[in-house]
Amino acid sequence: MDFSERMEIWRALAANTPERPELWEAFKRPAIFREEDVPPFALPDPLVCFDGTPVTTPHEWFARRRPELLKWFTENYYGPIPPRPDRATYEVLEEDDNALDGTAIRRQVRLNFAMADGRRHSAEMLMYLPKNATMPVPAFVGLNFKGNHTTTSEEAVHVNPRTAEVPRGDAQQVERWSHELVVSRGYASVTACYHDFFPDRADGWGESIWALFEDCAGRTTRHPTHGSISAWAWGLQRMLDALETMPEVDATRVAVHGHSRLGKTALWAGASDQRFRMVVVNESGSGGAALARRCWGETLLLTLGYNPHWYPQTLWRWVPEDYALPVDMHEVIALCAPRPVVVGSATEDNYADPHGEFLSAFHAGPVYKLLGHNKVLPPEMPAPEVCLSGDISYHLRIGPHDQKRFDWEHYLSLADQLV
Repeated sequence: MDFSERMEIWRALAANTPERPELWEAFKRPAIFREEDVPPFALPDPLVCFDGTPVTTPHEWFARRRPELLKWFTENYYGPIPPRPDRATYEVLEEDDNALDGTAIRRQVRLNFAMADGRRHSAEMLMYLPKNATMPVPAFVGLNFKGNHTTTSEEAVHVNPRTAEVPRGDAQQVERWSHELVVSRGYASVTACYHDFFPDRADGWGESIWALFEDCAGRTTRHPTHGSISAWAWGLQRMLDALETMPEVDATRVAVHGHSRLGKTALWAGASDQRFRMVVVNESGSGGAALARRCWGETLLLTLGYNPHWYPQTLWRWVPEDYALPVDMHEVIALCAPRPVVVGSATEDNYADPHGEFLSAFHAGPVYKLLGHNKVLPPEMPAPEVCLSGDISYHLRIGPHDQKRFDWEHYLSLADQLV
């Protein structure tokens, strides 16, 4: 895409933004892909409050610093996660106790949400339970991109009408989910399609869960205060609500996970909801684990330009200078403390800034140490496919932007120790 095409897109998406000449100059700026081009920066200290007061005790972290960080990210970055609906019911649509070649129980559940004024919304959740495990079992919960039917070749799994063009058992999605592997390790594998909670389009508001809470008719771009990432995070939290009603699942031992934009979502869901026992953030890039101040690859400016619905209008005030943010993404990871956080990168995923993802995980360490959890990362980034394990974990898989069996082996090994 040449400069004139990029400018046309930006002008269209920024139509409601006051004229700011520096935006146009910033949009011409090429993405950074070399360490020598990263601008000098200083990270905000997660253990210093906005007014300069140091945080020296766990009580001060939970009583003051964590709430103010959570409030800032809610009001400025991701937008609020909606409240629970007035009513939620769970309808089992299909169940088979001889799934995955006899190793699992498959269950398909419709999540029905209703408000007192009559508004309705629903989503469909697919889950596999290990057949011969001692119940209740821990679980991995995440959203998928292409529909539940793409994560498995099983014919009985319902086709999502929003993604019906994607074939059942899509090879990439099957490996990305690895239901058989997860179940073989004694965990339930639970998923739903993210389009069920917010179709990933700038004009998806009217079909999203936001329509439960306000009139979204005619909205075709960003929202003043809301974003789709928070809607997807809401979906993950409502899936956990459903699991809390199922005696076969130990809902106190649920790991939330996500890849790419859904890695951003899993991080925000886990930071916002302390019920999730472990947070797995796979190749999440900007708005996920990667430090914004490095201005690398997928910058905040580019993300807002191409995906205006992901984040609220409140975040636009900080473009184009990512390094002007009073916070950075290591502090979102810190919001998960003391629960385990797992950050995964890939060598060929330069756009997501693997080094920035590692640095973010490393710089969350002081909060974990304050809370008495000392298994944090060393200052040096590990070699590819060397997995660093602990309360904050990191690995760099050889290969492209994806979630592969290698990643799953690491995540499951950590869960065996920490969930």
